[in-house]
Amino acid sequence: MSAVLFPQHVIARKRDGHALTREEIAAFVRGATDGSWADYQLSALLMAIWLKGMTAEETAALTEAMMRSGTVADLSSVPLPKVDKHSTGGVGDKVSIHLAPMVASCGVAVPMISGRGLGHTGGTLDKLESIPGFRVNLTLPQYRDQVARIGCALIGQTAELAPADKKLYALRDVTATVECIPLICASIMSKKLAEGIDALVLDVKFGRGAFMAEKQRARELAQAMVAIGRSVGKPVRAVLTAMEQPLGRAVGNALEVAESVDCLKGAGPADTMEVTYALGEQMLLITGAAPDARAARARLEEAVRSGRALARFREIIVAQGGDPRVLTDPSALPRSAIAEPFVSREGGWVSRVDARGVALAALRLGAGRARAEDRVDPAVGISGLAKIGERIPVGGLLGVIHASDPAAAGEARSMLAEAITVGPAPCAAPGGLVDEILS
Repeated sequence: MSAVLFPQHVIARKRDGHALTREEIAAFVRGATDGSWADYQLSALLMAIWLKGMTAEETAALTEAMMRSGTVADLSSVPLPKVDKHSTGGVGDKVSIHLAPMVASCGVAVPMISGRGLGHTGGTLDKLESIPGFRVNLTLPQYRDQVARIGCALIGQTAELAPADKKLYALRDVTATVECIPLICASIMSKKLAEGIDALVLDVKFGRGAFMAEKQRARELAQAMVAIGRSVGKPVRAVLTAMEQPLGRAVGNALEVAESVDCLKGAGPADTMEVTYALGEQMLLITGAAPDARAARARLEEAVRSGRALARFREIIVAQGGDPRVLTDPSALPRSAIAEPFVSREGGWVSRVDARGVALAALRLGAGRARAEDRVDPAVGISGLAKIGERIPVGGLLGVIHASDPAAAGEARSMLAEAITVGPAPCAAPGGLVDEILS
């Protein structure tokens, strides 16, 4: 092996601001996968990348190397166009749960591999696992078979797909290098491209409750991921959406599943459906399943109105071992011991519902995890959340706290009091959540 490919030489070149070659990047990823690089060497290069950045070419090479660190799923036997959607994470963002069956019921395959929640943003897998019996840990053959049979699978990352990412993400988490755009891009895109998809639509969020609070940073991330798709010949579109207040009216795993079921029945919150339809339109357009946005929207709305989308979700639940009664009986989902109204002490108009503050209240209740090893309580959270611009009387309902014990409920109540503001003057509801579409 050339001397330049020894870990210390690769680290030094990036430390000194040089662009790494494809061979050097491949050696780094191989070292993360087979253990030939020590954790301290991997961490040193991650920090050097965080400090010095990566060119677009380096980021694409890192993504490809991570994608090929394991198996790339072969879905060529599935005759339908295959498209996935990924969200960078937000508060109350349950869109994947109902979007996937909705799009799949329009003649497009949706092989969706999702993640778990960490910090103040929720994870799709945690929400799905609140459905009694639902299995997210399918094998690759089971995943392939289900996509072929019913056009959709909702699973977690398997050990075979992009194994380098699991190692590198764990090190990024403990070395304060998570918020680095090249590393974020490679992590997201390597997993998505290893799924065997033809195209990808990204929901890149910005605002107080988003992973990227600043719109410009979110746009930079979106542009970088679209460029990676272009470099590997996969069409990628990014939809920038605002995340200042929670999406929908529920934050918490089982509570959000119930809200997704409402969306599939045509009774979902307006803001959730706005984002859902915007992403669904792009998924149909990017695969050629609809000629324009208006036609795509009409197909999605018809799938909901006819019941096809809900029926597809039932198929997915049954195929993955879940209890389909959750579609007709909300009590089939986990329920908390305490359901306590949170009411306004003042009359007026809701002027602020801080997404991050609400998320931290839900986290205190046990709806998320502060550390990767924390256990999630599927039943807890907040439902019936008021929205900015709504008029609230004295004693009016701002939300319902679902808790497992009185102490947690009390702390969550105090946190919600800080997160939600009711003022004396009328306040307009925020404008549209969909800000920009990049391709």
